[in-house]
Amino acid sequence: MGVRPLTEDIFQVGSIDWDRTLFDELIPLPDGTSYNAYVVTDERCALMDTVDPTKTHELLANLTELDAEIEYIIAHHAEQDHSGSIPAVLDIYPEATVVTNPKCKTLLMEMLHIPEDTFMTVGDGDTLSLGEKTLEFIYAPWVHWPETMFTYVKEEQVLFTCDFLGSHLATSQLFVEDMEEVYNPAKRYYAEIMMPFRTSIRSHLEKLDSMEITIIAPSHGPVYDTPSPITDAYKEWVSDAVKNEVVLPFVSMHGSTRDMVDYFIDALMRRDITVKPFNLTTADIGELAMSLVDAATVVIASPTVLTGPHPRAVYAAYLVNALRPKCRFASVIGSFGWGGKMVEMLTQSMQNLHVEFLEPVLVKGHPTEKEFKMLDILADQIYKKHKDITI
Repeated sequence: MGVRPLTEDIFQVGSIDWDRTLFDELIPLPDGTSYNAYVVTDERCALMDTVDPTKTHELLANLTELDAEIEYIIAHHAEQDHSGSIPAVLDIYPEATVVTNPKCKTLLMEMLHIPEDTFMTVGDGDTLSLGEKTLEFIYAPWVHWPETMFTYVKEEQVLFTCDFLGSHLATSQLFVEDMEEVYNPAKRYYAEIMMPFRTSIRSHLEKLDSMEITIIAPSHGPVYDTPSPITDAYKEWVSDAVKNEVVLPFVSMHGSTRDMVDYFIDALMRRDITVKPFNLTTADIGELAMSLVDAATVVIASPTVLTGPHPRAVYAAYLVNALRPKCRFASVIGSFGWGGKMVEMLTQSMQNLHVEFLEPVLVKGHPTEKEFKMLDILADQIYKKHKDITI
């Protein structure tokens, strides 16, 4: 993508990945992504992170174009989409020093076999002078690994946040021009990657409140030259506030569970509850994750396969449990033929959630009027629970 200036002395030298559709062989990328790396130029020049190894050639071409002698490589995070090109950069700049924290140093040595004498380790709050500019290093553990840190260029009021406040979004725009275009990719990114660490994220946002920041430069997606839209969005997402919404992941084999789901959707809608159903045979897990950010309740619907839940329902429960959303209530609905422990297995799979489990609705065979009334009772209960927490 070439070299592009953030300020007179700070440049974007990373890469846009327009065609990538899957991250970590898990996360769908409907909008592609970018691997942002930056160079701070001064008497001594520092490279902020590198790029995914598939794009090393683009990073090296950009460094050649910039023609700045790299003396420091700041490694904010060891994951390879940020660190994977460090060995190639060291081949070009063999005298460069990799600057990072002790935990990240260990991971980089293990994963990339970077020699120990290449590193300089820094503590939380330590500084490094480049000449006229000073880099301040800020520890930010569990964003979303334990070794992550930020770098703040004091004189420019630029904060490099690595994965924090980023978005999987391939765009030709260097800076965010319309927050509406970035909001959903940023929320999706938060939901898929940051949501399990909501408490840590909240504390890192508090750190930012005490800083003078003009530009936020993340490692994925466009740069924010007005920080408040993204920080305000994050404050909402990490808050304890939930909305009058039910997320309903479901799968059905022979129609019984689907009939229950369709009836339940109507029952919730009649009670003015927003419902977000996801057919697990086709659902985008990123969309499902994003829906969990705000919802007060999650209900998983599944038939019984042998003696347990359908595998896709197991996956949904595992995902919800791993993401640990702030929802307050959960339940299970579904059907069975001759027996099993589908409900027990699904509820046990969501033990990370700090929720009240509501009475499930389990039907033998196809639902009758009696079972549909049980779904109405569950909908009434959800309505009351939501009212009790004033949503």
